Amino acid sequence: MDQITNEPVSNTRRQLLKAGAVGGGGLLFGFSLFGCTKQGQAPAGDRKEPPSEKAVGQASTAMTNEAPGLAHDAFIRVDRDGIVTLVIHKVEMGQGTFTSLPMLLAEELGADLSKVKLEQAPANNALYADALLGGQVTGGSTSIRSTFKPLREAGAKVRTVLVQAAAKSWNVDPGEVKVVAGTLRHEASNRSVHFGQVADAASQLKFPAEVKLKDASQFALVGKPVKRLDSPAKVNGSAQFGIDARLPNMGIAAVAASPVLGGKVAAVDEQKAMAVKGVRQVLRIEGAVAVVADHFWAAKQGLAAAAPRFDDGPNANVSLAGIVADMMKVSQNAGAVATNKGDALKALDAGPGRRIDVIYEVPFLAHATMEPMNCTVDLKPDGCDIWVGTQVPALAQGAAAKITGLPLEKVRVHNHYIGGGFGRRLEVDNVIQAVEFAKLAKGPIKIIWTREEDIQHDMYRPYYVDRMSARIDDKGMPVAWFHRVTGSSIMARFAPPMVKNGVDPDAVEAAADLQYSIPAVRVEYVRHEPPGLATAFWRGVGPTHNVFVVESFIDELAYASKADPVAFRRSLLQKSPRTLAVLNLAAEKAGWGKPLKPVAGRKLGRGVSTQFAFGSYMAQVAEVSVGPDGDVRLHRVVCAVDCGQNVNPDTIVAQMEGGIIFGASAALWDEVTVEKGRVQQMNFSDYRVMRMPESPAVEVYIVNSHDDPGGIGEPGTAGIGPALANAVFAATGKRIRKLPIGEQLKKA
Repeated sequence: MDQITNEPVSNTRRQLLKAGAVGGGGLLFGFSLFGCTKQGQAPAGDRKEPPSEKAVGQASTAMTNEAPGLAHDAFIRVDRDGIVTLVIHKVEMGQGTFTSLPMLLAEELGADLSKVKLEQAPANNALYADALLGGQVTGGSTSIRSTFKPLREAGAKVRTVLVQAAAKSWNVDPGEVKVVAGTLRHEASNRSVHFGQVADAASQLKFPAEVKLKDASQFALVGKPVKRLDSPAKVNGSAQFGIDARLPNMGIAAVAASPVLGGKVAAVDEQKAMAVKGVRQVLRIEGAVAVVADHFWAAKQGLAAAAPRFDDGPNANVSLAGIVADMMKVSQNAGAVATNKGDALKALDAGPGRRIDVIYEVPFLAHATMEPMNCTVDLKPDGCDIWVGTQVPALAQGAAAKITGLPLEKVRVHNHYIGGGFGRRLEVDNVIQAVEFAKLAKGPIKIIWTREEDIQHDMYRPYYVDRMSARIDDKGMPVAWFHRVTGSSIMARFAPPMVKNGVDPDAVEAAADLQYSIPAVRVEYVRHEPPGLATAFWRGVGPTHNVFVVESFIDELAYASKADPVAFRRSLLQKSPRTLAVLNLAAEKAGWGKPLKPVAGRKLGRGVSTQFAFGSYMAQVAEVSVGPDGDVRLHRVVCAVDCGQNVNPDTIVAQMEGGIIFGASAALWDEVTVEKGRVQQMNFSDYRVMRMPESPAVEVYIVNSHDDPGGIGEPGTAGIGPALANAVFAATGKRIRKLPIGEQLKKA
């Protein structure tokens, strides 16, 4: 992936700019992913020298100058060889967008997918902001949702001018020109050209204001399984991740930060560190120490020899027990109202039947990304270059500019493939620390954070306490539902405007929009920030806890009503047909109600969950066995998903499989605990990730839908926890109201 330059542009958002000739020939088309508000094209007489073929960032400035008041946030480049390049702000972290996005473009453009390339846009929040997220961000399962229509429209417009250029050269009607796999054909005269041969001529034509998109029945690529375009490079080793950055005379650094948040460096044995062969420098900032060496082993050995000591600071006595006790107390307070239908508070204590009150808890969680956290910085008086894998390049750029005092345009972020984001790389704490050390370093440095350092200094999925109440009538049907969420507000820090009337929309997602038909519903949110720990997004933050709570509590109501859990849900989903459809599909494919195959000495159970989150509908059925010692084995997961129009079903299956494994690991075993201000977990030895022999068979069934696309990167993680917990209850009769499951079964 070639890095492209970054230039300031107008903040005005518009649907369409213009096409321009690329330096050396070809076509360059700038467009907006924000949707159509206005369109325009610079007059031919205003055109200046066309931009360089290899510098779309520079081209964007040239075009903005040509067409004042119009802006764009993505580009399509067609060169004379017929290669089509899409420049867009999304990043690839394993979710498959570097295949799905070219598929969307190629579908309407009529391009040969093998000749469609994707380049990551440079850091520039003013130019490359996500329409759904409001910034240059890859996250929230939005990559397809935010680009599905705009990319297709852009492809159709580029196709139109290419067809017109070919038709004009042949003196035929454009309607007689067919487009097949990057080739323009006129069958009557047996003539054909590829895109590149008419790109120069097409760059001089005016683009249509409106285009008609294909009906789903005409799709040649979208909805069909396509092999990942990034797989060959990842298999042969040519793919570049952040950790692969190499610079002349670069030092490699290992870091030790204060084990307590807010602590400061007290002492460092620099002399012993420098005595280690290969060590170049010992760097010290307020809360951390870095040892720079010729290679990482020397840096790590030098850091051990330095034996840094820290003053713990104000959080030295923070403990998980204290955090939870505070949350339990605060959770008794009335919260900001996220949903209020009917009078749930009154209905809880009125009428026949009985009231059920329970408390659920979910723990702090670390990200434990596959690729260790890393960042390479080359800081000079006149500029700063950063090589990293980040979901938020513009935030990284802004943070570095603030620390160095450099103008934004002097900070260049070279973004790479990401070896697992999971929300961890939505934060720029690693970039901040790396730049702070770079200010002290003699030359460029690459910092690699060890697994222990990362887990113990992560920004964690919040701890949540959920107070749940419901009333079921004498027929066993719920007539009132109350849900109070208490936890940290990530949005208040990350995107303050998103918090309205005291409600963090992420903290209540999949709870505030309850899919079940219950007459009276009230959902509240109480914000509580824990001392001594920083919180952040974790592969579907709000739904990862709310789906667990909602679906576990619904299961409790089903059993209290002496109803089958699937049948109970069906009776409440008549006004949510898409949720009902995935529930029915998952239950059918799982053989719900049929006996499970016996496993000697172990109790068996099935559990179910449904959800609506990130614009997608999902149901999961989990099959487990539980040993006498409380050991839980997940044998099979059946997942049914309706994500609207799917783009690449292979990617959806992969995302479900990965999300289910990720979520099951957390639900079964994982939690972050704190004593004396210190995180207790260090590595995969005490923060488990499911191994291959432990992994279940996962079956994924995709509903054939042509509705607008929903997100798919995070829903699988959210749905498996409650399905697992409900299966454990079916097997053992032990209701899990606090995660992780394994820890609770040990205590039972």
